[in-house]
Amino acid sequence: MATQEDNYYSTAQVAAKVGVHRDTLLRWLREGKVTEPQRDARGWRVFTEAEATRIAERGREGIGREGHLLVETATGFHRGVDRLKELDWDFTDAKTDYLTHRLHPYPAKYIPQIPNALIQELSSVEETVADIFCGSGTTLVEALTLRRHAVGVDASPIACLISEAKTARLAEGGDDELRRLIERANMVADDLVATGHGSLFGEPVFKSDAPRPDDDALEFWFDDFIVEELAEILSWCHDLVTESGRTISLALLSAIIVSVSKQDSDTRYVRRQKNLKPGDAFRKFAGSLGSALQGIIEFSELAEPKFRCDVFNRSVLDCPDIGIVDAVVCSPPYPNAWSYHLYHRTRMIWLGMDQPRFKQEEIGSHRKYSRKRPTEEKIQVFKEEMIGLFDWLRMYLRRDRYAAFVIGDSLVDGKLISNSDLLADAALRSGFQEVARIDRTIQSTKKAFNPKIGKIKEEQVLILQNRKGDQR
Repeated sequence: MATQEDNYYSTAQVAAKVGVHRDTLLRWLREGKVTEPQRDARGWRVFTEAEATRIAERGREGIGREGHLLVETATGFHRGVDRLKELDWDFTDAKTDYLTHRLHPYPAKYIPQIPNALIQELSSVEETVADIFCGSGTTLVEALTLRRHAVGVDASPIACLISEAKTARLAEGGDDELRRLIERANMVADDLVATGHGSLFGEPVFKSDAPRPDDDALEFWFDDFIVEELAEILSWCHDLVTESGRTISLALLSAIIVSVSKQDSDTRYVRRQKNLKPGDAFRKFAGSLGSALQGIIEFSELAEPKFRCDVFNRSVLDCPDIGIVDAVVCSPPYPNAWSYHLYHRTRMIWLGMDQPRFKQEEIGSHRKYSRKRPTEEKIQVFKEEMIGLFDWLRMYLRRDRYAAFVIGDSLVDGKLISNSDLLADAALRSGFQEVARIDRTIQSTKKAFNPKIGKIKEEQVLILQNRKGDQR
């Protein structure tokens, strides 16, 4: 990387010159308040002396005030709740795919601006923020970039892999390792086309000796040549030297599995032909990794190593010991909304994960609500699960601190169910108090829906205070 002696400055050096933290400067860059500089051969930002001076001058003029992170006392966070009530929660024109947020598709994830606002107002720098339904890790990424420790919990092993990959900091040389993987995948794909290798009368000519899952689902959901290609890519991922490289590459392999299968999409579990060609899995993997790499590098540059991220592949109903946390920010599962065990089934098979276990543990899955039983009985199932959740949570969330839940309504047997009411009632029984309920409009382009609840256009930000915590 260019050094200050070469009249170039790193992001950290410019931030120091301005007198703000590095994450504030990077936020200005994302928001367009500061012009993007050139990048060096490794993809890192390098500022000229003139650019650094110009940014410092603007900083002195006051553009840094809104980026300042406030540290409040535990008794002062109620002011943060008041500020949240005044915020425009629609985020209509927000950019949502920065850093590692684009790394893996995930149904019904919320946009990063939501947890970002909640984290800033409900916690302080160097505190710990938990997402107890961490899904694709959106909250965890935002917590780390805002200089908080992060804790994620999810029963889904795919969710945990994605969260670990999105919050992984590249080891030294890790970006070069991933670039070599991109080149290797593209080279093999080009060779298949150039030599005419691929499949002959349905039989793959290219054959990998790498191990692959012993599961009949492979034959049903994948072309033979795709199985060979995925097995080869999987072996490459496992052979990477760095732990962060292995985690990131496996998550990016997971990201393409549905697209090279005969499963219609990430949100539709039906079979269809996609006219895939030999080499497509290699090319899609290279493309997935290539499009994500810059965001991975930027996150590694931004997230300070001293801030840890712990991800627990556990069901909250099993009451895992996550340690004491200062705030909770999450989007819980909606009853009758998604069956993640189904949509991610082929991914879990390829990655050797226990899909049947997750199927039994998943909260809110459509499977539980499609059974023939009275509507009220189905709703009671979710409510009892939430009561158990809050009985557990009060032991780990500091007393008088806040838990924010972003959730909309559900349709169960054609009946509209207020999940915010269900959560608030369950929380009250465990000693939590509702302090705010904020409505926000859901942008149709920002969140994927189960067609059965797709007519719902709003959701609520429900903020609860732990008034009877069992810990200090």
